[in-house]
Amino acid sequence: MTLPLERLVYESAATGTTESVLNLAVILAESQRNNDQRGLTGALAAHRERYVQVIEGPVAALDSLLRRLTDDPRHRHIRVLDRRAIAERQFEGWSMASPRFNPQMSEALDRLMAEPDPSGGLIVRLLREALDADRTLAA
Repeated sequence: MTLPLERLVYESAATGTTESVLNLAVILAESQRNNDQRGLTGALAAHRERYVQVIEGPVAALDSLLRRLTDDPRHRHIRVLDRRAIAERQFEGWSMASPRFNPQMSEALDRLMAEPDPSGGLIVRLLREALDADRTLAA
């Protein structure tokens, strides 16, 4: 029997610079290790001193993640943008991906995050589009 899945989309203000490759590498390594153990998948965008993340998995694992994020000194002002039940994962196979944004995608994320109530669905689509573009470039 498989557990019901949910998707969580959140943003937080970074306490360190998001321009640091080392900061991002540490967060990604920890996320990948922890998410593999907990059955979570997703993508993280470090953009303009904020983190925007989509994470999918079992409800209890997402609840636990939110509690850990609250105590994580690298994040402040965590804001849940969307949380909903899902039938299937959009980030299957990525315990935690970090897509690169081309200038147009970066501008799209800027516009989206400037809205008072950014659409979780559009964030999912944008991160997935960036990952698909990365995959195409690698092929």
